[in-house]
Order: sequence, then C-alpha cells, then structure tokens
Amino acid sequence: MTAYSINNTFAVDADASQLILWPEQAHLFDREKAFLIAGSGSNLLFVDSCFDGQVILSGNQTFRLSETSEHYVVELGAGLNWHQTIIRLLDLGIYGLENLALIPGTVGAAPVQNIGAYGVEFSDFCYQVDVIDLSATEKQTSCDGTAFTLSNEECQFGYRDSVFKHKLKQRYLIHQVTLHLTKNWQANLNYAPLNQLNLDASAKQIFDLVCQVRTQKLPDPNEIPNAGSFFKNPIISTAEAEKLKQSDPNLPVYPILDSDQVKVAAGYLIDKTGLKGFQLGQAAIHDKQALVIVNNAKADGKQIAELAKYVRLQVFQQYGIWLEPEVRFIRAQGEVDAVAFLDALDY
Repeated sequence: MTAYSINNTFAVDADASQLILWPEQAHLFDREKAFLIAGSGSNLLFVDSCFDGQVILSGNQTFRLSETSEHYVVELGAGLNWHQTIIRLLDLGIYGLENLALIPGTVGAAPVQNIGAYGVEFSDFCYQVDVIDLSATEKQTSCDGTAFTLSNEECQFGYRDSVFKHKLKQRYLIHQVTLHLTKNWQANLNYAPLNQLNLDASAKQIFDLVCQVRTQKLPDPNEIPNAGSFFKNPIISTAEAEKLKQSDPNLPVYPILDSDQVKVAAGYLIDKTGLKGFQLGQAAIHDKQALVIVNNAKADGKQIAELAKYVRLQVFQQYGIWLEPEVRFIRAQGEVDAVAFLDALDY
C-alpha cells in the first residue's frame, strides 16, 4: 500500500495512507475510515511514525472583500497562508491583524487554536466560520460549498482554544472564515515590545516590529524544525501569582480582564529552570527562546515528547505549575490528549 509523507514543521517522519486536497479530491474521502485535518502541519507532533488513515488538506484559496459602514468584511479560504494574508490586507490598507504577523500555518488553523500574540487574538475579528461536517451523509454535505456556518459565539473561543479542539474535534473541516476588521483602526500597543512604539504608530510599523522580534526570537522552521511555542502560557490565580512573586519578584504576569486570574510567561518559567539550550537526544530547547522545542537532527516525535515531559516536570518542581502543550499530539489512531500522553510516557 502506498504511503504518503505528511508535511510538518517538526520535520519528523510521518506517513499517512492517503492525502486528500479538499474540495478538489473530496470524492476520494471515505467516511468509514479514520481521518485527520492537518493544515500545513505547523502545530502538530506526530508521536508515531504513521497515521493510519486519511489526511485532509484544504485547497480553498478564496480571498473576497466587501464592506459595511463600519467594517471591512474579509472572506478567506482555509487553505490560504496566514502571514501572507496579513501582508495582502496591509497592502490594501486594511488593518487589525498586524500583531499576529509571522504566526505559521494556514487560515483554517487560526480558529482551531484561536491564535494570538501581543494582546490580540483571532477571535477578536472572527465573525463566522464556514465548516463541512465530515461525519454527515452525502446528502448533507456539498463538496463545492459549506455545510453550515458557526458564529463567533458558537466557536466557543478561549485562550488557545475553541470548540474545534473539543466537541467538534476532527469532525468539522474548516472551509472558510469571515472577519470583520474595523475601519476605525487603533493600534494595540499593550504588550512589550510594542509599548515602546509611539502612540501614533502605523499598522505597518507594528507589523515590521512584530516580524523583527519573532525573527530574532523564534527559529525559522525551514532551517531549524519546530512548531513555534510548544507550551501555553499558564493561567493561575492572582493570589498564587503574588505568592510566587515573593520568591521571584521578576516573574512576568499579565492580568486577565474582568478576572481574578493572571497569565504567566511560560518561556520565563522554563528559562529560570536553566533549560534554555538543554538537549535530550536529538531534541532540544532553543538557545534563544525557551518556549520553543527544536528538532536538531533526526529526532522522532517520541523524543520530542520525552523532552516536553522533562520540561513540565522541572517547571512543576520549581514553581508548582504544570505547563500544558499548545502543540497537538497525533498517534497512529488519531489525535490524543497531550497531557495524558505525557503523563503516561516513560523515558
């Protein structure tokens, strides 16, 4: 049986029994077989060397603009490159997404993770998401359109979270998203280092600084395989944060609006355990950004997971905080709970 290599930014060897580009090859899809919606593979860790099923990639390249009196209405196909889409909108004078520059992956992956950076999240602009229910019967799903639409509220967005990671996981193929970008744009400079810019900074200046910082801090997956931020920034109570600050006054915390909780910088926690640059087998913590795990040579997914488990343990022993992976873990049978997998992993 033919095996198809699955593209992923960790560059680990992983094969699938079939690759399907949707909607062009929708007729090849078999609802009776396991399937994985993969996008560009920018946030996936294949901990087995294969996926025993169909990998589905979106080929939708739609880019359509309209407007209301207050907003630009931007319809984007799930197969578009996220960063290149931001550049295209900037060139058209449509702003709002510049804080999210250089986040790897496709438009279709953005709502799944509710991608975010520098005080901005995808959900801030998402009006609706058009999806195809891959579990539906042939009569319910059209191969050249969408089955139905989910509103922003129905997507149940949270911090690096959405309904697509839970109840609807590996069931709905995201076909298209619709964004509302305000015509009354204002710069979001709340997070460092953007707060060093003048208050009248342009969207292009913000975009350029975000790209500069991310390029300096984060390795290019094409040169050093990685999936960007491996762990989520943990959310803890304000009281717990104040207690930790007694022993570590420099601990960076970010208040969460209308909440008695704060977000803690996961990269700082890992760095303070002395793990920056640490290597386990062929997997390593990046020497410039502790939040990034890299594949230095030919590490397999299990070796990368073993390093992630070690990192979690070290941070917990020093701070009493369990880090949660942002990266999705894929086994031969499909996606698994990353924390449960790491807890059960022997190394």
